[in-house]
Amino acid sequence: MIIEALIALVLIFTATLVIYRLGKRSAPKTTIGENEQAAYACGEKVSFPNFTINVSLYKYIVYFVVFDTSVLVLAFAALSGFVNSIVLILYVGVILAAGLVLFDGGKD
Repeated sequence: MIIEALIALVLIFTATLVIYRLGKRSAPKTTIGENEQAAYACGEKVSFPNFTINVSLYKYIVYFVVFDTSVLVLAFAALSGFVNSIVLILYVGVILAAGLVLFDGGKD
């Protein structure tokens, strides 16, 4: 079973590599000058000094992802006929621990 999976993985990787190489060789070659590669707006060259991204709301996104996925997993586990209670309790414990770490460790 594992041998077949490894053979399939190698074959898929090899086929992907062959397709990539063939596509790279057969693609038309273009010569792009420096002016064409430069970023510009309305015909003027622009620079991006100190480009920063504000991530002040990341904590709420992480809370949403952790708790939303846990609710979905619990709902699907409750709807399925086979529920392993030990794994389910362990999962809920890990989610609660992650919530506590996020709550206490996410101080600015």
